[in-house]
Amino acid sequence: MVNVTKSDAEWKAELTPEQYRVARKHGTERAFTSPLNDEKRDGMFTCVCCGQPLFDASSKYNSGTGWPSFFQPASGDAVSEHQDRSLFMRRTEVRCSNCDAHLGHVFPDGPDPTGLRYCMNGVALDFTPRDDE
Repeated sequence: MVNVTKSDAEWKAELTPEQYRVARKHGTERAFTSPLNDEKRDGMFTCVCCGQPLFDASSKYNSGTGWPSFFQPASGDAVSEHQDRSLFMRRTEVRCSNCDAHLGHVFPDGPDPTGLRYCMNGVALDFTPRDDE
């Protein structure tokens, strides 16, 4: 259920041009350009548009694809999945369930325990490290 709705002008004012292009217009960042691809600290990856927790760092792995990859979302309702038939392909698009931001795609070639690869655009994510206690 999408809870955050804003006008196109509001999103443009709040996001960088690249964040807007990817998250609001279903774009894709270039591979190996996101600093989050190499992020290895414990923490939470959240939606750049609304801040919803999306992926725990414990589910991140190096897929070698050039985009931050995870084997499962932080919770069962963190993301929504939609059929994507653009670019003459059939893929499953992943969006933030709270604000409908485009995050990336999920593929059935990931590691155990899920066998899934959530291949996300780093520009659509923020990262918050966990406090050391």
